[in-house]
Amino acid sequence: MTAVAEKTLVREENKMGVMPVGRLVLSMSLPMMASMLVQSLYNIVDSFFVAQLDKNAFTALSLAFPLQNLMIAVGVGTAVGVNANLSRSLGEKKFELANKYAKTGLFLSGVCTLVFMLVAVLFTRLYFNIQTDVKATADYGCTYMFIVTFVCIGLFVQVMTERLLQSTGKTLLSMFTQGLGAILNIILDPLLIFGIGPFPKLGIAGAAIATVMGQCAAAALGIYLNVSRNKEININMRGFKPQKALVGKIYSIGVPSIIMASITSVMTFMLNLILSRFDELTDTLQSALGAYFKLQSFIFMPVFGLNNGTVPIISYNYGAGKRTRVIKTIKLSALFATIIMLIGLALMQLIPSVMLGIFKPDAQLLKYGVPALRIISLSFIFAGMSIVFSSSFQSLGKPLNSMMVSIARQLVILVPTAFLLSLTGKADMVWWSFPIAEIFSFAACCFFMARLNKNVISRIPDNI
Repeated sequence: MTAVAEKTLVREENKMGVMPVGRLVLSMSLPMMASMLVQSLYNIVDSFFVAQLDKNAFTALSLAFPLQNLMIAVGVGTAVGVNANLSRSLGEKKFELANKYAKTGLFLSGVCTLVFMLVAVLFTRLYFNIQTDVKATADYGCTYMFIVTFVCIGLFVQVMTERLLQSTGKTLLSMFTQGLGAILNIILDPLLIFGIGPFPKLGIAGAAIATVMGQCAAAALGIYLNVSRNKEININMRGFKPQKALVGKIYSIGVPSIIMASITSVMTFMLNLILSRFDELTDTLQSALGAYFKLQSFIFMPVFGLNNGTVPIISYNYGAGKRTRVIKTIKLSALFATIIMLIGLALMQLIPSVMLGIFKPDAQLLKYGVPALRIISLSFIFAGMSIVFSSSFQSLGKPLNSMMVSIARQLVILVPTAFLLSLTGKADMVWWSFPIAEIFSFAACCFFMARLNKNVISRIPDNI
């Protein structure tokens, strides 16, 4: 961008630096929370329709979750790195640098797509054979996962374009992209799975096709909205050349985020292996774990939406040197996140059988699934604040703190604890590893937040 062009930009302070914090957090976060709720709904609807095929199909989706989550982790982590750097550049009035971050983000979305296309071709069958000896389950899983992984361009571009909109404060527009993808998937699921009307009956492949079609449609809308409505950045890729320094800065924040989210995939994969120790109960317990992850997304996704709305606020005001606004944003986010998690806790304690009923459970799944939901959901008491603190670490340039907490929670504590508890021979004991791990995570987050407040937040100037 030329110096003349820069002078034509609107120099008024972005709303993230001037709007009252409470109203700002709500205006930025509510659209994201709503769209994430829609995202959660379509995940549950996906599983609801697949569960109508048979139990093996539902179990296959449960086993597919870690790999599917890994793709999302890479896409979101990369976008988080772009988001944080772009928002900070805007706060520092470095508009051309912000454009470079946006274009680099789109380039990296293409790179991620190529990597996972290779994964689809080489590792899909091996991935399912490791987790289950049931051929029907593995076949269902391979069919679903190959399609979702090989046609992942929509996922990566959708996530990136949404974060570009969020980084400039246009969270309402990003809600439209997520909503389009989710609604399209919900509509196409029954049509393609069961062959309603003129549509072919594709079974579990229909669920996968509906998913990727929704993602591609959302990606197309995301590109259009960034070009036509997001005037604070320019994503025209003509003449673009990736710069190693910018990629490094993106992934200095993005890699810890990717690792944190990927750890969930590793943790779930390991838990599925631990649950396979229970012989004839393996499919039931793996289905219960899968049902939990589907249901908990309906609770966690609004919290992640809250975070998606507040991360650019924190990053912008950090770059603009507005300490009071940074502190108020963190406090309000922690309060809202805790309220959401307590609502989720109440639902899983009071009506677990109703929630499991979404997935057409048999008597055995209800027998083992109900205590699973009640025990695991105790971890929600601490999870909300831990999530907000971890995002704050990333926004304030300390992503390694988030990574360390996540690794300790899920791999160092949760998985070994689950294995030790499985040695009791009582399946219900395994679920206690979740609240045990969350207590340690919360304590670590409080320690790092206190240190961050002393070394970083207290030193931010207060240019109100």
